[in-house]
Amino acid sequence: MLDYQTGETLLIDKPLGWTSFDVVNKIRWNIKQKLNVKKIKVGHAGTLDPLATGLLVICTGKNTKLIEGMIGQDKEYSGTILLGKTTPSYDLETTFDTEVVVPPLSLEALESVRLSFIGEQEQVPPVYSAKQVNGKRAYDYAREGKELILKPNWIKINSFEIDASSYPEITFVIKCSKGTYIRSIAHDFGKKMGIGGTLISLRRTNSGPFSIDKAQTIENWIELIRS
Repeated sequence: MLDYQTGETLLIDKPLGWTSFDVVNKIRWNIKQKLNVKKIKVGHAGTLDPLATGLLVICTGKNTKLIEGMIGQDKEYSGTILLGKTTPSYDLETTFDTEVVVPPLSLEALESVRLSFIGEQEQVPPVYSAKQVNGKRAYDYAREGKELILKPNWIKINSFEIDASSYPEITFVIKCSKGTYIRSIAHDFGKKMGIGGTLISLRRTNSGPFSIDKAQTIENWIELIRS
């Protein structure tokens, strides 16, 4: 029997379209119903965009004190970049605003661009992000049509593997530090290729010591909580 009040760490395979807060709220509500309590601490150890799937680490009770340390751990993602098209959000949240003719595949150019991402670097967050600016989320400014210049953050890319067999779609596996925006990686990858790029799929597969292989669906967790 899991003790959610004392503290548990739940590994959830977040479905497409859900925000991280949707998952937290769903888990919190079901635990409160099961235990018949008015309050219980529930939080996540690292946001996933609504259009991303995969590993979301949820902590309950006293385990929420561990969240700050978990957020600082390295992450691993897999996904797909579409070259030749861009969107304002760097993913499919917004519609394509530019499109160019994609040139023939150059493995040499792809490899050069791939290698340029390895190591420490400054990265500018997407304007469509949850980055706090003067007490407001950056995406709120973007959706209001207001210009916003975000300060770059220092990140580290530990490894970046790509597969161009479905070019102009590029699949990848990336291991990176906290605070890395994979949408910005996709955008910058296309920019360095000179044709633009958009992130069209993303899945988190690891967060620190936790793996997606050990995660369960939100439906399975709800069934377990209510059992």
